[in-house]
Amino acid sequence: MIAKHVPMRSLGKSDFAGLANYITDAQSKDHRLGHVQATNCEAGSIQDAITEVLATQHTNTRAKGDKTYHLIVSFRAGEQPSADTLRAIEERICVGLGYGEHQRISAVHNDTDNLHIHIAINKIHPTRHTMHEPYYPHRALAELCTALERDYGLERDNHEPRKRGAEGRAADMERHAGVESLVGWIKRECLDEIKGAQSWQELHQVMRDNGMELRVRANGLVFEAGDGTMVKASTVARDLSKPSLEARLGPFEASPERQAQTTAKRQYRKDPIRLRVNTVELYAKYKAEQQSLTTARAQALERARHRKDRLIEAAKRSNRLRRATIKVVGEGRANKKLLYAQASKALRSELQAINKQFQQERTALYAEHSRRTWADWLKKEAQHGGADALAALRAR
Repeated sequence: MIAKHVPMRSLGKSDFAGLANYITDAQSKDHRLGHVQATNCEAGSIQDAITEVLATQHTNTRAKGDKTYHLIVSFRAGEQPSADTLRAIEERICVGLGYGEHQRISAVHNDTDNLHIHIAINKIHPTRHTMHEPYYPHRALAELCTALERDYGLERDNHEPRKRGAEGRAADMERHAGVESLVGWIKRECLDEIKGAQSWQELHQVMRDNGMELRVRANGLVFEAGDGTMVKASTVARDLSKPSLEARLGPFEASPERQAQTTAKRQYRKDPIRLRVNTVELYAKYKAEQQSLTTARAQALERARHRKDRLIEAAKRSNRLRRATIKVVGEGRANKKLLYAQASKALRSELQAINKQFQQERTALYAEHSRRTWADWLKKEAQHGGADALAALRAR
């Protein structure tokens, strides 16, 4: 099976209604259209679902990109999965791309030798009203298809993306020799650290921590490992080329010749490569849980703020009543002044107590709804019996 994103060539032509009407149109062919369904929509018909999606899209006025995601899932000639299997495949792919909670309309087409599903997805979340763009969708779709082919006994397609020059040779080294290339090692072990460096000095320190050196070679930069293995920085990632780094960090600064020797936290060796574990669905679950945590925390904080505001308003109302009483029944100017001062002090104390309580509640909410790192989340899942998470941890 193959899953492919079909981008809109022109943003001005982005039209969920047009796409949904196209994929659900039988075009006077009895055999063209199979099962049609709307997911995560309250509407009872496809046309009402389209209206509902358009209303959701209109809630986000800031997004400049295409708000519609067109996905095609195609099967090998002769394959006819059941309706339940098609629905399960659609659900897993959408969840894997981060669109599990998003509105979508899908239609099965039978008008070619290859059964295929058209899926029109609303990129705007129905409740948060934020626009979601999948992270590395080609890679995610390839890994999802590989897992689905295995799980549903489908004929396998080649999902390996084409790689350029040196990166392709590095992949060949890992595939045929069974040893880890320097490119692959950097991507798996320290690419985020390298990209996170905010100065040349910090970048050189990251290199030393990982047993490497950043050097100028010809007109570019190279990463050199302790055993002398070198790779161009731009081969690891395009935004690590010399021009890209200089645009971000300023003119290149070489590492000092005499630098205090530090013990590397890790370093590259041509070790046998570890078994790669497909984590795309796990990662989608992780991202969804982290987003839910953020949403739940925001909602809890909003409720706490409302409680604080109500308590403050009640305290001020009580203080106004107290001052009005003093004005009416207080005897003598000096006595009234003293009573007013006591009322003000009492109000300040009460407001301080309310704000202190809110700060304590806020701290507790952040602790309760704190986001986990990917590694910590995997550990938690593994401790609760998640076999896939345990396999992913062992493969790290």
